[in-house]
Parts: sequence; structure tokens; C-alpha cells
Amino acid sequence: MEIVSDLYTCMKILSAEEIRLWDQYTIQNEPISSIDLMERAAIACVEWLLKKYPDAPSFGIFCGKGNNGGDGLAIARLLMEKGFSVTIHILEFGHKGTEDFQTNLARLHQFPNADIHFVQSAQNFHHFPPGQIVIDALFGSGLNRGIEGVTAQLVEHINTSGCEIISVDIPSGLFTDHSSKGNLSVQANHTLSFQCLKPAFLFPENDKATGEIQILDIGLHQDFYKSLNSRFELLDDTIIHSIHKPRNRFAHKGHYGHALLVAGSYGKIGAAVLSAKACLRSGAGLLTCHIPSCGYSILQTAVPEAMVMTDFNSSFNTKLEDDLMKYEGIGVGPGIGTASETKMMLREIFDTYRNPVVLDADALNIIASQKDLLNLVPVGSILTPHPKEFERLFGEAANDFDRVRLALEKAKELSSIIILKGHHTFIATPDGRGFFNSTGNPGMATPGSGDVLTGILTGLLAQGYSSSETAVLGVYLHGLAGDLAAKELSMEALLAGDIINFLGNAFRFLQQNN
Repeated sequence: MEIVSDLYTCMKILSAEEIRLWDQYTIQNEPISSIDLMERAAIACVEWLLKKYPDAPSFGIFCGKGNNGGDGLAIARLLMEKGFSVTIHILEFGHKGTEDFQTNLARLHQFPNADIHFVQSAQNFHHFPPGQIVIDALFGSGLNRGIEGVTAQLVEHINTSGCEIISVDIPSGLFTDHSSKGNLSVQANHTLSFQCLKPAFLFPENDKATGEIQILDIGLHQDFYKSLNSRFELLDDTIIHSIHKPRNRFAHKGHYGHALLVAGSYGKIGAAVLSAKACLRSGAGLLTCHIPSCGYSILQTAVPEAMVMTDFNSSFNTKLEDDLMKYEGIGVGPGIGTASETKMMLREIFDTYRNPVVLDADALNIIASQKDLLNLVPVGSILTPHPKEFERLFGEAANDFDRVRLALEKAKELSSIIILKGHHTFIATPDGRGFFNSTGNPGMATPGSGDVLTGILTGLLAQGYSSSETAVLGVYLHGLAGDLAAKELSMEALLAGDIINFLGNAFRFLQQNN
């Protein structure tokens, strides 16, 4: 799924109820009538349709009898005024529909050649002419139950049409604020939504239904938006610029912290190399790596800028003979394995170090195998599980929505940050806020990508960013570097090392767009 927006503000992600209240606020305070606000939404949709399909042979518009259907009727009329061939299909429920739906239906009847069909059964389904663009305006964001009966048959009819499908507001059949897993829904190529993102757009389970998501500005009143403390936000340049701290021209390496990475084991020294390079590329002033002695020559050669401290064991890490409190940031996990001695070492780190720790990979697997360690994790730590690691830590989730809910619950319980990795990586903070990342691409699903993220986070933490700032900035930069690398190299050819190599470009991008 790709999200496209012409809005340049930090993107709050609103529930169906919050969107309804925003509409209401706009109607009362602009002021504007509800039918005129609907017209504004229809105009925005038509403008997009004309740019995308200027030579469309015809449009087939499927409408329910709610306000989403009213949007569809208004779109139909505007397209007809532009001279397009339009067929309107109204799902007949046996009731008149909303007031705005009725108003737009009456306006359509003013066209003597309006091609309107009322659908009551599968026998009323029409064939799709070649090249027709199908517009889904059956149900909007207020849907709260699965579709069935004739409605389900109609959705299947649309999905198997072979036509390009455009959903208005949200694909019919999807719930806005909770999981639609197992539900039948329209499978749209494009979704035209209004003013802000909806939670449903950010979850993998809905990817095939939404297609490309276009957020259209319909001029809802900004005072309401500014006053709203949204639970979820989409990370964009606005919030990142408020966090990123440009360097002082008189600064030296001592101003940017001393980081420690505990990483690597026999056969996995590459994880330590990737994390170390990423840590230094993120701006850490100094870096020490604790690795098993088998990796000494590799790390010293691959990352000469890092200091190396070897374990007594040649194959895996067992003990840190060092004053941990001298480090401003510690990252543990990439490639360390799960040997019993390594498990003891992690426990000792938690007993000794009182500041936040970045935990990844095998560090998370160790904690999952000894659940009492969760209660020993230092306050403010950053846990970076992918979905399977998350399940091992906190239990299986029924769906993507439930996983996010559980992440928020556990972040609060542990007073730590949880970074749930994936497309639109989710960051759960202890204060109950959640951030979905807007950068990154499928090419980053490659070995070592998580090790790179751990290095970035550790480097930022060492520089004095708070845990929340570290998580937000680190995840965004990691994804941005991946996007810049993919643009140059392709997603298929992307390697974890390429993310590191493009970190400089990512920082430069931030500076240029500030």
C-alpha cells in the first residue's frame, strides 16, 4: 500500500467518531451545510478522477443509501456534467436513505438521461463494459458489521469485474477502527479518503483491499484538528524536524556520547559489523563493541573507527568486564545467540546498567525464554521485535489491530518503548501514544536490516536523545535511508549495508527539507 497526500501537516490518524465530530465542527463553525460539504468532497474526488482517467470510456458508480452513497451520487452528477458516460447502481435497502443522499438523488433526476438502477438481487447485477472505471460508494467509515446477503454478492461482483476499482472514503466492508480480518470487502486499486488517515489504512491485513491511498483535502476546519489529541500519528517531516538536533559548529566527539554495542557470535560477526557501522553513521561520538574474540580481526578491519573489547569466550559473549555506566547508550542483541552464559550476561547488564538499553534480536529471544527478565528491563528501554519476536515476548495476537493494542499496553506496563517492525513500523510509547512510520519499503525485508536499526538507535540514544525521540527519529531515518537506497539500486537489490551507506543522504534530506 502506498499513501499519497497533498497535506503538509503532521498526519494525525483519526477514528470514525473523531472524523464525524470534525465534519460536525466544520458544519457548525465555518459554517457550511452538510450537503455543501459533501459537494466539496465530491469535487475533490472528481478532480482526482479526471487527472487519473481523462479518457475513461465510462464510469460505473455503486452507492449505498448512507452519506457515502450520497458522495457517490454527487460524483456521478459532476462526471455527467463533464460529459462522461455514467451508470449508477443503488443498493436498495428498503428505506429512503439519509437526507443528503436523497438531496443528491433528486439532483440526479434532473438529468433526463440519468442511467440509474436499483439493485435488489443478483438478477439486477449489470455487466461491466470494457474499460469502465468502477467507483465503490456503498459504505463509508461508519460500517460496524460484516456485509452479507445481496450486498456480499454485489461486492464479489465488483471484485471479479476486471475493472479498475476506486473506493470513496474506505473500501466497503472494511471497519475503520478495528480488525476486518475474515470479512469480505471491496478490493480497490485506489482509495480516495478525506483530510486524514484512518487506522485501517496502516495495517498489513488491509493492504489488498485499499490499494494506493490518496488523502484529499476538503477544507475541514483546522481548529478542530489542532485541538485534537490523537492517539495515533503518522511520522512525517514535521515531527522529525522538531526532534532532530543539528550540530553545533564548535562541537567535538565528546559531545555526542559513547555508545556500547554487545553483538556477534561465531558465524554472526556480520551482525556486529552492520550495527557498528550504523551506530557511527548515526552520529555517535565514540563506539565500543563487545564481541567474542573470534570476531576481533573482522571488526577491527571492517570498522576501524570503532573500539573493540573482546570476550574471554571465543564463540559467544559471556561477561562484560567494564563500567557500564560510562556509556550514554547501550545496544544488545544483534547476532549474540542464546547460550546460557549469554543469558546470564544479559541479566547482569540489567542488574548493573540503570539507563535505557536498545534490545533486539537474540536479546529479545533470551527475554522470551526467561520472562522474569521483562521486569528487569531498565525503564525507558527500546525493544525492537518483529511480529514473531513480539509473539514470543507477549503472546499471540488475533490480528494486526490487537497486536498494536497489546504493544501499547506492554509499553505502558514496562515503561519502555516498543518498536513493532514491519511496513509502517509501529512505535508504542509508555504514555499511550502510537506512531506509524511513513518511510521504508519492502526491499528492506533483507538480512541485517534489523541490525542496522539497532545501531542507529544506539547511536542516537548515546547522543542524548530521549528514548521516545530516539525511537521516532531512528525508525524514520532507517526507513528514509532504505527508500533512498531503493530508488538508486531497486528494492530487489537492496542490502542492509546499502541502508547504512545512504544514511548520510537521509540526514542531508532532512536538512534540505527543514
